[in-house]
Amino acid sequence: MPTVRGCNLPDDLLYDVANNIWFREIGDGTIKIGMTAVATAMAGQLLAFTPKKVGKAVPAGKSCATVESGKWVGPAKSAAGGEVIAVNDALVANPKLANEDPYDAGWMIILKPEDWATAKATLISGADVGAKYEEKMAADGFAGCA
Repeated sequence: MPTVRGCNLPDDLLYDVANNIWFREIGDGTIKIGMTAVATAMAGQLLAFTPKKVGKAVPAGKSCATVESGKWVGPAKSAAGGEVIAVNDALVANPKLANEDPYDAGWMIILKPEDWATAKATLISGADVGAKYEEKMAADGFAGCA
């Protein structure tokens, strides 16, 4: 697993580095989406998580949820478009799950993607993401995860 400036980036995921979002292929044609450890460290303690509702369409490149911390409020953008088929109700109830366990308990939504092949081609595999994240952290002036 690559670790960049103290931030873990699991090998088995795909990453949208620009938006600090990870994607996991579930195997039934759906994908699980969440925020990276980089995103949660930059945002600080999450205070609110408001996902799109089940059944709603998410256009590629648009918000699948709104995330709020003491430092930041904004969209969590999905590189893949599709229909929201599940939301993480535990994360809605306890947003700090994303800070504590961003890759398992802190997932955001499950999406049935419309054109996964096209979206997937824009993502970076976990094995190859280290250098891209090092570049981004340097450009953003982000010291890393605690």
